[in-house]
Amino acid sequence: MPELIGELQLLDVGKAGYLLAAIAHGLFALYLLLAWRGGRAGATLLAAVLGGALWSIGAYLALASGERWLLVATGLLDSVRIAAWYAFLLVLLELSGSDRMLIRRMASAAVVVSVALAVFQIPFDPSAWSARGVMLCSLLAAVFGLVLIEQLIRNLPPDGRWGLKPMAIGLVAAFAFDVYLYAEGLMFQSVDGAVWAVRGFVHALILPLVALTVARNPGWRIHISVSRQVVFHTSALLASGAYLLVVAGAGYYLRIFGGDWGRAFQVALVFAGLLALVVVAVSASLRARLRVWLSKHLFAYKYDYRSEWLGFTQALAGSSGQRSPQEAVIKALADLVESPGGGIWLKGVGGGLRFQGRLNMAECHADEPEDGPLASFLEASGWIVNLAEYRSRRELYRGLTLPTWLSRLENAWLVVPLVSNGELVGFVVLLSPRTPMEVDWEVLDLLKTAQHQAASFLSQLQAQEALLEAKKFDAFNRMSAFVVHDLKNLVAQLSLLMKNAERHRDNPEFQQDVLDTVAHVEKRMRALMAQLLEKSPIDPRRAVDLTALVARIVDNKSRQKPAPEMTVSADVTVLAHADRLERILGHIVQNAMDATADDGKVTIRVARVESRRALVSVSDTGCGMSAEFVRDGLFKPFQSTKSSGMGIGAYESRQYLQEIGGSIEVSSEPGVGTEMKILLPLCVDEGADAGADKAN
Repeated sequence: MPELIGELQLLDVGKAGYLLAAIAHGLFALYLLLAWRGGRAGATLLAAVLGGALWSIGAYLALASGERWLLVATGLLDSVRIAAWYAFLLVLLELSGSDRMLIRRMASAAVVVSVALAVFQIPFDPSAWSARGVMLCSLLAAVFGLVLIEQLIRNLPPDGRWGLKPMAIGLVAAFAFDVYLYAEGLMFQSVDGAVWAVRGFVHALILPLVALTVARNPGWRIHISVSRQVVFHTSALLASGAYLLVVAGAGYYLRIFGGDWGRAFQVALVFAGLLALVVVAVSASLRARLRVWLSKHLFAYKYDYRSEWLGFTQALAGSSGQRSPQEAVIKALADLVESPGGGIWLKGVGGGLRFQGRLNMAECHADEPEDGPLASFLEASGWIVNLAEYRSRRELYRGLTLPTWLSRLENAWLVVPLVSNGELVGFVVLLSPRTPMEVDWEVLDLLKTAQHQAASFLSQLQAQEALLEAKKFDAFNRMSAFVVHDLKNLVAQLSLLMKNAERHRDNPEFQQDVLDTVAHVEKRMRALMAQLLEKSPIDPRRAVDLTALVARIVDNKSRQKPAPEMTVSADVTVLAHADRLERILGHIVQNAMDATADDGKVTIRVARVESRRALVSVSDTGCGMSAEFVRDGLFKPFQSTKSSGMGIGAYESRQYLQEIGGSIEVSSEPGVGTEMKILLPLCVDEGADAGADKAN
């Protein structure tokens, strides 16, 4: 190829570059061969890298010996190398799911370009025409390589381009370099020797990008792993070299443009740069930061985070089984770091962090003040305290003083804060792991993320418990209001007896009525007291003889005016709570009597209706109510048209009826009267009997 490049003045540079490329490609090809697990993508990539190694060796030998046949062989090997890269890119294009017609067209074009490039490498006629043909075919081959890469990137989904980005950048740079090299050669009828000499360096520099891409694509079935120590030392060496180049460049600038002081400034700058490099090299903290940065950005994580998070979630869900929520949190955090268990301290109602659970740990009765040094440090920093590190390097935990009980706690290892929305909920003390484990940045990041989830879990649990307790108090208060309402009615009955006692105390019938009323009041008060003392104020529904219950209400109120009248069209049994239903219906009947004059009429009707329901209709000829009051005020609590009313009875009636699956309908007209229809669910047997009666 001397006719293409003219007189090569940079022979040594070219040999060094191609030798470096040969060594890099050879070592990488060997590594790929050992790591290959089958598959077309891995095979074609191995062929491309191996072709690059052979081409680099041929170029080095050709430059070193000057033999013509070696130059021809090098050109042919270059054609094979480019064809292998084409094959690799076409395989990736097929794996990306591209159109088959596009792939066939690209494959045909690749074959044509590769064959043409190989043919023109053979010197049939060592003339200028032959040299231009080689340069033209080489330019065409580079342009077609760029087209292949563009089609591959275009046909990949956006989230899949990340995996190929490093290699795409490297190959685009290599093909673009060839475009510049041969385009300039065609323009000036000769390839620039200086540019051609560094071609080996260019192709050696793209191999790290290819290796990074292979590591990002396990689907190619090439398992690449690099020692963290090798990467660390290599990165440190490269960084040091770059730093020294910058210092040398700055020194050279000072020497050239610094006048009489330039030489002195150059020496001072180089000395200061070397001194700074030594200081950085011996700094353990900077080395640790570099190691962590490299581990985060260049290596696969040692945790399978999907599996870890699923296991963590399942461990928290274990609180619904035999473990308490506190024990579930301890186990979830302990499993992440191979710890057998630990203890948990949470904020209590009275303040302070109290011991509230343990797992495989001895009982600990020590509490920690909310404003103590440990709690304050955990809330302010959010750090995970490694107790072994605290004892050996206390300066890392400035402002932290461990409490005495924690220092004496056997096998204590890590103190993990539980922080939710920036507030310390508590902390977990984990015991020493089952096997020695290094607490590095990845372990700390995993624990920090998990503790936020655990803290949110505990906070939500505490909020649910507080809400449940508030609901219990609310239910108790509502029940108390209903009880007070019933007590008011009982007191009204006793007051009526006292009012009539002066006139009728010698009347035997009145005396008997007093005894019956007092007995009824005593029975109702005992029932109310029992209801208040019950942990669950609502018993299961039972079968209730509705006809007998209404008859009992009518009998109890028969001595009042106007006395209610009862009509029964069928004996029915409903599902309800006998005491509560009697109180509800009694309240409705009493309201109807209170709204009706003594010479008026109150009628109660019991019947069976469709849809497996029973009907209790209470109608009166009293003062009635407006439609607006029925719609907006009748069933609102603490609203009443009576001066002595509490406004609870109607509200309680509708709430209870809805609770058992019933309903209440009201129709009223001022000056005419009111009718209330109470619909109640029948027992199943009653509903079946009703269906049978209807069928007969």
